[in-house]
Amino acid sequence: MKDFLRKVLPNSFILWTHTLRAVSAALTYRMPAKNIRVIMVTGTNGKTTTCNMIAKILEAANYKVAMATTINFKIGAREWKNVTKMTTMSPFTLQKFIREAVRANCHWLVLETTSHAIAQQRIWSIKPQICVLTNITHDHLDYHKDFAEYRDVKAKIFREAKTAIINMDDKSASYFLGLALAKVITYGTESPENERPTKPQILAKKIILEPTGSLFTVVTPDKQVAIDLQLPGKFNIYNALAALSVAVEMKINLGLVKEALEKIESIPGRMEKVDLGQPFTVIIDFAHTPDAMEKIYDTLKLSRGGRIIAVFGATGDRDRSKRPIMGALAGRYADVAIITNEDPYTEDPVKIIEEVASGVPRGVNTKTGMIPGKNFFKVLDRKEAIEKAFNLAEAGDIVLIMGKGAEEVMAVGHEKIPWSDKKIAKELLMKRKE
Repeated sequence: MKDFLRKVLPNSFILWTHTLRAVSAALTYRMPAKNIRVIMVTGTNGKTTTCNMIAKILEAANYKVAMATTINFKIGAREWKNVTKMTTMSPFTLQKFIREAVRANCHWLVLETTSHAIAQQRIWSIKPQICVLTNITHDHLDYHKDFAEYRDVKAKIFREAKTAIINMDDKSASYFLGLALAKVITYGTESPENERPTKPQILAKKIILEPTGSLFTVVTPDKQVAIDLQLPGKFNIYNALAALSVAVEMKINLGLVKEALEKIESIPGRMEKVDLGQPFTVIIDFAHTPDAMEKIYDTLKLSRGGRIIAVFGATGDRDRSKRPIMGALAGRYADVAIITNEDPYTEDPVKIIEEVASGVPRGVNTKTGMIPGKNFFKVLDRKEAIEKAFNLAEAGDIVLIMGKGAEEVMAVGHEKIPWSDKKIAKELLMKRKE
């Protein structure tokens, strides 16, 4: 019924109902965001990791922190999993959460903020002290009519912030720098992937990428510090720079920042290894956009001794245009591609799989090729797909399971059924040892 109403009612009316709910929620809980300082983190990829990094830095500086992300919630010392499959909560849930954070005397709220939440006014009355932009790449073009609209929606919260923290290496940096922002802090690396208008204020240089982490030096306007990050991938350097930029704005000692960042061993569902002594590597990651997937493939090149066996799919009722692109990336970078079911919602999962699979031949390395039944498979049941990957894996191979990360439910139709890639992987690996 809800989907039918969305199709027949004018979009302006739907947005009005969203706003009405948001205003009602804020008034019901007596506008709690006025009593806590807010850091909003938005972007396509890296939001969850950046939020968790910021929270760790703030706690190292003796602030009491509340945080809401795709994977976890926290209010002070209390932390629990996000099982809602929503990054930014519904207005009533969000306002209640903030009220509880205020009652717990939290100094800061770190809020992962999506374009949907901004467009639907879920964050009405929540004014950010600091806004952080990780990056903007291809995503959510099912909801937003084009990339420009997607970017413009995210820009709305930066206009309200006292300080905007911008990834200078992102292709949208010039657009954000052209806005009438109160204060801007920029960050980037000495080897940007895109042209940038000027040198960032917070710069990572002397970067050494390793299979299990990264070494780099951060230069700020006043000081510099060497960081030995335990999270692999250049994308995690960007996440760390974003978090460090918040610390610079708050004048937190860089020694504390270094210590906090270096203590982070992993983020659930983000390049998370599952190791039960098997001779091959198993990695679980939330990557569900072409940009995120390509960055992970690039990172895994550093540790390649064997093959990359990729297990992934695409979410139903979402941006269909990225599906063949994701397939093409597997054709280009993976040695074995296994396309499977992943949160189909109300769509036919077989159709989704076919749309992803259609892109595989476009990206294929002509020297190796993707041959159905040999190194290219379509397996509807996600558990069977993971098991097939394990059965194909040899010593030194990497089985990369993408799309769901730390999520503990799968959206099928209008229901959410229990599902965890990590639990399934452990179950299957234990079975192999019996």
